[in-house]
Amino acid sequence: MSFEVLVGLQVLDDAGYDAYRAAMKPILANYHGKFRNDFNVSETRLSTGSELINRVFTIAFPDQNHMDGFFSDPNYLAVRVEFFEPAVGGAYRLAMYENLL
Repeated sequence: MSFEVLVGLQVLDDAGYDAYRAAMKPILANYHGKFRNDFNVSETRLSTGSELINRVFTIAFPDQNHMDGFFSDPNYLAVRVEFFEPAVGGAYRLAMYENLL
């Protein structure tokens, strides 16, 4: 079982976003987190709002406490400011769920 989040992003700078992923992965591993799916999206057919999304992924943790710890970790927050914020125009949490598989 895992706790997962389905996320949509509007990535503006692929190289900057790749640098973000490289910098955050060791921190993610400390919380036993991992990416389960990751897609580049070329067309949005339907959206509940005006979000522009070109990247969709799932990120998984053993439970919500691990997820909350990761997203509030000071080291992660520093990486987010340095790499994520300049590279991403929008981030949208599309769903959160427990995966029983």
